[in-house]
Amino acid sequence: MVISSAKPIKPQSIPPLENGDRLSRAEFERRYAAMPHLKKAELIEGVVYMAAATRAKQHGHPHALVMAWLGTYHAATPGTDFADNTTVLLDLDNEPQPDALLRWEAGNSCITEQDYIEGPPELIVEISGSSVSYDMNDKLQAYRRNGVQEYMVWQIYEDEIVWYQLVEGQYVELTANASGLLESQIFPGLKLDVEAMKNRDLATVLAKLQA
Repeated sequence: MVISSAKPIKPQSIPPLENGDRLSRAEFERRYAAMPHLKKAELIEGVVYMAAATRAKQHGHPHALVMAWLGTYHAATPGTDFADNTTVLLDLDNEPQPDALLRWEAGNSCITEQDYIEGPPELIVEISGSSVSYDMNDKLQAYRRNGVQEYMVWQIYEDEIVWYQLVEGQYVELTANASGLLESQIFPGLKLDVEAMKNRDLATVLAKLQA
């Protein structure tokens, strides 16, 4: 009997995700699935972005305010759905995980059998601190190209909230109405008192929304 001296072949290990990796969406998903401890990673224009530690005042609190605002609107508006930090399958190079989104249930996106959102939600909101460089550039272009109808970015360090509407394939910044509020063109009655939101005055934000 001949005994082979060859060593058994070990199954190839899955490399970890790293900031700046350039991957296909399939490979991104394979590596992400192999890192269950990882809470947030995004594929934007084929590049991996991994979030830093989340700070309370710079991200956690503003994020909670946005969710309260969208949740109040959703509760009063049948046919809408909203989500927090949910993976969105946009195209072969883009799998973002937006801070917040609002969608029409019968709109341009759907829930897959794997419980992800596929297709462009009508409104995406990002709380942008250290991520502002790609939130306002590569991510903005990916959302625009995939038909996200409205995109809002709360730029924490700049103390600015910008709300874009997709018009003829380009993002155009919304301007305040006669009452000084920004108002969605996709979701009737979704209004935002920007100054109250920046001042973390949720009571006023919700009062203006419900008015």
